[in-house]
Amino acid sequence: MTKMSAIEWPEGYVPGFTENFCSNEVIVAGLTTDKVWPLLSVATAWPSYYANSANIRFYDGKGPELENGRRFYFETFGFPVEAQVVEYVAPVQGKPGRIAWHGWAGEGDTRLDVHHAWLVEDLDGGRVRILTQETQKGKPAEELAKAKPNPMINGHQDWLDGLVAAARKA
Repeated sequence: MTKMSAIEWPEGYVPGFTENFCSNEVIVAGLTTDKVWPLLSVATAWPSYYANSANIRFYDGKGPELENGRRFYFETFGFPVEAQVVEYVAPVQGKPGRIAWHGWAGEGDTRLDVHHAWLVEDLDGGRVRILTQETQKGKPAEELAKAKPNPMINGHQDWLDGLVAAARKA
């Protein structure tokens, strides 16, 4: 029996209790966390394989690697996103890597708050699992949840597909 890890949700961002939730996952053979992690944990690498990310910058002269508490900015889905890493655990033998950030944009009725989490783990048989999930709160999240096709599901799938392709080339 194979057991897979799960995202750890902070209070207020548990799926089913927010305006929007999306989940995307890939499991691929021939890759390991060692190939995937550097492309995900170094935010300035994102635009090289994910066209929906741009203008990444860090505060206080920090970066480009993410770490707990690190503040950064990026643009995605037409939103200028301020973000702070709330979970960062690099993968080690037998334990998954975890990255999560709280992101926010707008004010008042245009305010969007998100918890975007990633889990990267090695599986038996030379496979790697990459899971990304996001919960969103606010009026923009309500609109995103109604959109067909769902831009969050499609955008995050593009991110996963680009990440896998970039890891295979590395």
